[in-house]
Amino acid sequence: MQSKYSKNIPKERIIELFKQAEKIANRYITIARKIAMKSRIKIPPSLKRKFCKHCYKYLTPKTSRIRIRNHQVIIYCENCKKYTRIPIKQKKYK
Repeated sequence: MQSKYSKNIPKERIIELFKQAEKIANRYITIARKIAMKSRIKIPPSLKRKFCKHCYKYLTPKTSRIRIRNHQVIIYCENCKKYTRIPIKQKKYK
């Protein structure tokens, strides 16, 4: 069994690597994913959307296109030419 503290340290390292990822982006994404897999923790959802799910490259305005269409956020990766679709929840009005 892992203690509560052993899960916090890798999570902090992952967050720090994503902050520094703009400089040496793709290498840091690879390191962050390996840390998450080795310590068996999930990458926070806010950080998951910053890299391509298919080729694991860091997404910047130069390397991707982001569109909103039909209640979805559509992210197109210029590197691997694939799409990621994320549904948008609609607000219920009374």
